[in-house]
Amino acid sequence: MPQRISTLYLLAYNSCQAVGWTVSLTVILYNLLSTASITGTYASVGTLITFLQCAAFLEAIHGAIGLVPSGALLPLLQWAGRAHFVLIILRGIQEVQELPSVFITFLVWSMSEVIRYSHYTFSCLGNCPSWITYIRYTAFIVLYPVGVGPGEMWLMYQALPIIKKKNLFADSFSSLPFSYYDFLKVVLVVYPFLWLILYLHLFKQRRSKLYKHRDKKRA
Repeated sequence: MPQRISTLYLLAYNSCQAVGWTVSLTVILYNLLSTASITGTYASVGTLITFLQCAAFLEAIHGAIGLVPSGALLPLLQWAGRAHFVLIILRGIQEVQELPSVFITFLVWSMSEVIRYSHYTFSCLGNCPSWITYIRYTAFIVLYPVGVGPGEMWLMYQALPIIKKKNLFADSFSSLPFSYYDFLKVVLVVYPFLWLILYLHLFKQRRSKLYKHRDKKRA
């Protein structure tokens, strides 16, 4: 019974995330096709994506309590990076909300998460099509670098002059020997290395999952 309850919970969680990110992707593409413009992306899906990303903190908890085998560290790293991006950079700095990097980031996130959560949902049902598994462990090869490079990191870099000029978040860092501007510069230096850990981990998963699937088909 406990195993069944945990499976039903994961099915509900992953299904809700899959639906949410599908709505986000649909809205982004609809706006792009109907207006032939990438502006307005944050206004149209910013609140939804912020909610979905904050809810993803549950995945670190899932790993920590053994509900899923992923562990807590890597999900926590990804959540922290994205949560900082949407909660601090985007919601805290209006001047960057209409930049092209927001469109790139949200589009890539939405595509990636539709694929990922769809795979998780079908896996909970015990009947995941092989083509979804293949896409899940292949699409990231292109999507992740695009989302991080011209998306997340470029937007944070563009935010630096605004943060310095307005001395943003000074109150929150008043008791520290450095400013948020200094903190973000360090984040930009460390970010590629933390991202590389996640990226290489996905390649390791890809080899394990796809080769395992091929061996089953041969058997």
